[in-house]
Amino acid sequence: MTDRTTDLAGGLADRLVRTEESGLDAGLLVPLLRLLVEGHPLAVEDLADAAGRSEDDVRAGLALVPDTEYDEQDRIVGQGLTLRPTVHRFAVDGNDLYTWCALDTLAFPALLARPARIESTSPTSGQTVRVTVDPAAGVTRVEPATAVVSLIDPERFASIRSSFCNQVHYFASPEDAEEWLAEHPDGQVVTVAEAHWLGSALASAFLDGPERATGGRNVHPCC
Repeated sequence: MTDRTTDLAGGLADRLVRTEESGLDAGLLVPLLRLLVEGHPLAVEDLADAAGRSEDDVRAGLALVPDTEYDEQDRIVGQGLTLRPTVHRFAVDGNDLYTWCALDTLAFPALLARPARIESTSPTSGQTVRVTVDPAAGVTRVEPATAVVSLIDPERFASIRSSFCNQVHYFASPEDAEEWLAEHPDGQVVTVAEAHWLGSALASAFLDGPERATGGRNVHPCC
């Protein structure tokens, strides 16, 4: 793992777990994911009950992530994990769900405490990448074995989905990612194992706080 990769991943982890930076609130995100993974739209009042907050507080927190998806009945259908199809299919306990980006697929098994099977399509070649992640064992399957994940470090997260998630993809190989790298000179690609390390660090930070995720040390972890 290069110093540049470590610095990029560490910076991303530090920024994504700060509500003032990314808009993400662990106190809402974790219960939201654990309810939404059942495969049904989520009423705001049910999220409020699960989070132990008022409905007004929950609505204000959700508004910090303007990409949050709702159905016609104002129920939540997506925030990172989504009921609406994307190129990142995320199967858990027989439910076919989707995620906003490749890193989500690697972080969410730890947040959900459930294994997941992932199928994602390379944006350049159209090749399918298949990954299996277990919250305890980590990544147990990668096909093809050469698959990589793209990462960027945007200047700001005004819209986390458009500024970050829409550029975090699976590619079948480093060569498959060359066109993307040419278009994103500040980005880089990492192995699935490295991306899972970052995802695990993010999950720990959301569950336990940034200090516990890094063991209380000022280190960069390296979706």
